[in-house]
Amino acid sequence: MIVCIAEKPSVARDLAEILGAKNRKDGYLEGNGYAVTWVYGHLCSLKDPEDYNPNWKYWKLEDLPIIPPQFGIKLRGDDGARKQFHVIERLVSQATEVINCGDAGQEGELIQRWVLLKAKCKVPVKRLWISSLTEEAIKDGFKKLRPGSDFDRLFAAGNARAVGDWVLGINGTRLFTRKYGRDKQTLSVGRVQTPTLALIVQRQKEIDSFKSETFFELKTIYRETEFSCQIERLKTKEKAQKGLEYLSEQPFEVTSFEQKDAKEGNPRLYDLTSLQVDGNRYYAYSAEDTLNKVQSLYEKKLVTYPRVDTTYLSEDLHPKIPGILAGLRDYKRFTEALAGKPIKKSKQIFDDKKITDHHAIIPTGVAPSSISPDEQRVYDLIVRRFIAVFYPECKVSNTTVLGKVVTLEFKATGKQVLDKGWRVLYDDLKAQQTNPEDKILPLFTKGESGPHEPYIHEGKTSPPKFYTEATLLRAMETAGKLVEDEEMREVMKENGIGRPSTRASIIETLFKRQYIEKKKKNLIATATGMALIDQISYELLKSPELTGQWEHKLRRIERGTYEAQTFKDELFVMVRQLTDEVIFGKK
Repeated sequence: MIVCIAEKPSVARDLAEILGAKNRKDGYLEGNGYAVTWVYGHLCSLKDPEDYNPNWKYWKLEDLPIIPPQFGIKLRGDDGARKQFHVIERLVSQATEVINCGDAGQEGELIQRWVLLKAKCKVPVKRLWISSLTEEAIKDGFKKLRPGSDFDRLFAAGNARAVGDWVLGINGTRLFTRKYGRDKQTLSVGRVQTPTLALIVQRQKEIDSFKSETFFELKTIYRETEFSCQIERLKTKEKAQKGLEYLSEQPFEVTSFEQKDAKEGNPRLYDLTSLQVDGNRYYAYSAEDTLNKVQSLYEKKLVTYPRVDTTYLSEDLHPKIPGILAGLRDYKRFTEALAGKPIKKSKQIFDDKKITDHHAIIPTGVAPSSISPDEQRVYDLIVRRFIAVFYPECKVSNTTVLGKVVTLEFKATGKQVLDKGWRVLYDDLKAQQTNPEDKILPLFTKGESGPHEPYIHEGKTSPPKFYTEATLLRAMETAGKLVEDEEMREVMKENGIGRPSTRASIIETLFKRQYIEKKKKNLIATATGMALIDQISYELLKSPELTGQWEHKLRRIERGTYEAQTFKDELFVMVRQLTDEVIFGKK
């Protein structure tokens, strides 16, 4: 008997249907030589401190740091988890082969491996690795099963991550709670959670300490076009008034008129983070909301695997693109323009070297049915982005006009869209409408001159902007560095805070701990959150750069260029240093 273990019951039913295992049993389906069962998330977890030493149940500073000589796993405590595990354990003991059909990512590998370890699996294990749950993808995946050992490094990275989170979470939380919590409040500390909170707190402090200053600018209207004077902002109205008097006495002269044709490159396909960013930007969805919706779309076979960190497709997908486009019948108004034309095989879209476990999120071409309005919105974003990457570039004309009034220089800029290209996909989305295109300028001639209407614009300097979930996700992706360029963001992903699949839960944890709160779309650090960061003098613990380096090492473990034990040893040293500094003031 071959035992298949899926990530959840609904996926198990899909697999069983294709394998011909149609007899329902308690906790599995059977037939055609297969038994198809499932896990419910994490059936196993790392042991708690008291499982190693009964005295470690109590939060005592003298016991820290708690680092077991050997980490072990245990079953979840609830009856449902225990019952399902015993079903798996019995089936595995009777199996001739096990097929790991878990979620095709690091976390999915970890969940399954822990269960198989706990069940003392002794038979060969193979791995089903698929990027969508369509019938075609599942059948193709079973034809291309891989040895389970091919994913040993993926498991090693996931296990190292779990151990690292356990060690820092257990020790850091107990350390700061006992030292500073005064037995009134648990002060939660985490490898990813703390530097993320530190980002929000730092921004909060910048905003709180900001003092707005009034400034004055000289502007003028010439031929119904606004021009700005190219001098530094003036700090007093008296200086601005003198400037205004000077301008009023002299004519305006155009010194340069330049129009340059340019192209706006197509957007990238979605990875999970960029989809969550747009979900927040267009519809104010939280990162967790978007993740849940796209996960549901994946399970309904409408989109490919969502927990990805790449914006590229594998090159073998190129011939399948016309078929997927043809399946998007509700978007025929857009796909008609691509029908019958060759699909460009651009390296901006297809590049095997940029693929990790999976390719970017794209629709499968299966027609949607029975999806909620919110799921439809997320699906719509994914489909529009997929179609947009194959459209022509957007062609624009950028206009720059320079002028002068005697010795003072003025400037006006504008943009004219010559051919919308891929932008037609976004004409009717609300967020696009709230960002209108730059103004279109009339034609000017160098040397022309005439009367104008100068005036003083009074403004105030603005504080830094609060993080929203969209901008926080981008900051986590680039370890706190402000990066607009998509190419550079792609390079920096290996050093981000957390992984795409975990960032939403980290943000939700900060809400649950009441370290942050939301006002409209803005993320605000609470007094509790700010106090916690202030109490952590150990800068490395709240450093986005350090956490980014850890993430990079975890990815290297996946690739086999770094040892999991080395990662753990370095973390253990850091936790010992942290403990000594907080308890004894040592550095």
